[in-house]
Amino acid sequence: MNAEFVNPFLSSFINVLKTMAMLDIKPGRPSLKKDTVARGDVSGLIGMVGPTTSGSFSISFEKKLALNVFEMMVGEKIEDISDDITDMVGEITNMVAGGAKRQLGEKGFEFDMATPIVVTGENHSISHQVNGSKVLMPFKSDKGNAYIEICFTKPN
Repeated sequence: MNAEFVNPFLSSFINVLKTMAMLDIKPGRPSLKKDTVARGDVSGLIGMVGPTTSGSFSISFEKKLALNVFEMMVGEKIEDISDDITDMVGEITNMVAGGAKRQLGEKGFEFDMATPIVVTGENHSISHQVNGSKVLMPFKSDKGNAYIEICFTKPN
């Protein structure tokens, strides 16, 4: 998977957290992911389909980061993953995918997005929409960590 396709998701994620939660998050080193186990405690997953490529994208938040982002966005402190947290993760997933879609559209990649689903729990699984290489990108902040997974068929 080439950087031209992956980078819009990464930059959109950084931008959404900075804009919505005043949070600076730093990308780590990407790797290929071989399993389906999420690296975080709550994950948003969204499928995308277009004429030249299809696949899915997910963001997994460690519990600590999800609770901190919620507090920064809403101004309310909560102690555990709840419906409010899953709603927020779904919305962030949607915003990040939308930002990436806009950037990719400028490069000629067009696709439609499904409604995001959110999965929670320790060691939950993420099932991507297509069989292909999964890029795993860790992100670190002083409020906790997040992980992006991108799995797409090769763009034509």
